Amino acid sequence: MVDRLRSAAEQLEAPICPDCHLEMKWFRSELLADEPTPVIAHLFVCPHCKRAAQANTVFRGGQTTPDKLSAPRFTASAA
Repeated sequence: MVDRLRSAAEQLEAPICPDCHLEMKWFRSELLADEPTPVIAHLFVCPHCKRAAQANTVFRGGQTTPDKLSAPRFTASAA
């Protein structure tokens, strides 16, 4: 999950405040949904008027669920 957050933050552009026309500053990021599609919300705050904004990163594809789950194999011991 940390790798997803890093990659999302690297490609993120800060929004412009509609009131002050200044670039908003990143405040925090949080996981909104993990399954079936991961979504990370990035929260921004205007340094001048303190207005908040949110930008979401939605991850598509790249992850497949396994057809079978792995489990340890138990062998019957001969007695």
